Amino acid sequence: MKKHIIIIAIYTISSLLLMQKTNAHSLDYKPVLQSKESGISKPLRVGVIGLVHTHVHWILGRADRGDIEIVGIVEPNRELALRYSKQHGYSMNLVFNSMEEMIQNTNPEAVTAFNTIYDHLRVVEYCAPKGIHVMVEKPLAVSWDHAKRMIELAEKHKIFLLTNYETSWYPSNYAAFNDIYNYDKIGEIRKIVFRTGHQGPIEIGCNPEFLEWLTDPVLNGGGALTDFGCYGANLATWLMKGIEPISVACTVQQIKPELYPKVEDEATIILTYPRSQVIIQASWNWPLSVKDMKVYGQAGYIYCKNSEDMEIQEKGKKQSVELKANPLPEARNDPFTLLKQIIHNGYDLPPFSLSSVENNAIVMKILELAKISAKTGTTAIWDDSLEIMK
Repeated sequence: MKKHIIIIAIYTISSLLLMQKTNAHSLDYKPVLQSKESGISKPLRVGVIGLVHTHVHWILGRADRGDIEIVGIVEPNRELALRYSKQHGYSMNLVFNSMEEMIQNTNPEAVTAFNTIYDHLRVVEYCAPKGIHVMVEKPLAVSWDHAKRMIELAEKHKIFLLTNYETSWYPSNYAAFNDIYNYDKIGEIRKIVFRTGHQGPIEIGCNPEFLEWLTDPVLNGGGALTDFGCYGANLATWLMKGIEPISVACTVQQIKPELYPKVEDEATIILTYPRSQVIIQASWNWPLSVKDMKVYGQAGYIYCKNSEDMEIQEKGKKQSVELKANPLPEARNDPFTLLKQIIHNGYDLPPFSLSSVENNAIVMKILELAKISAKTGTTAIWDDSLEIMK
């Protein structure tokens, strides 16, 4: 039987059971699913490509649920691989110097990319022709050119191409979606405000292997704009059910050039939609680590303070109430479980859900136009600018 590998982008989140399907159409290809063996639930064979993205601790340190098996790890930096081996207890026999060597020796069904964002394209270029599905850490790519090529390869070779975000696994985000669309608690969306970021990667103690590429405009595609702007673009695209913005405006600053001489450390993106506006505040200058979201409707608001704490003022009510979101179902509360569900169990990822290629294609266009807007000092008109990017 031919093996398949899944490419999923991870910086952390995905579509879950609470999410409604939209009427929008998905891409015109159907990834090939592995046939299920009757009565047997084998672990998904996963290869880990790269250890230089510290979100890799998610898969290395996760409790063994019996749903996935790490069959190989690609990391040429032996010192880094050994350090993480001691921390997480994996055998150095699993570690290979190259993607080619790992795949030839272990035959993974899927790979997860924890290398530089620039190298996501190389992972897809190698894995897609072999029918290997790919999961990448957010964002999907460093540029629209890279993203477009990755999507073309996924379509041609019929593989899944997924992107993972931390916020894809926040119960509060799904509770908000449910309250907006299933219970009509705040009316039609008018404005969404995202605050994403932290004090700065150096300030919070990111390791040298991570900092080396995270603060490089080529390897990461930018600074705070790319690093944290993608979260809001991803969630906004989901909450807007795949509607594209009319325009993208962005301003960036380099507040700490002595620490981050090559990239911006502050960015504000404004997305204008036909009947609403989205503001994304992406920063390496917050006094704390933050990923929150405020959704304002015609007659109420929902504030997702973190992964579970929420504040809601429903339409017709004079006061807000605070509550905690219910945990996500176990079968959909983690990117690697989702990967298993998609490949082995045939779970159908809804269009424009958080990990989907449809959503992340729009995310990459938003980020590309944000860079153009910041560089030119003008608002990028969506339809006109997309003609330039073809």
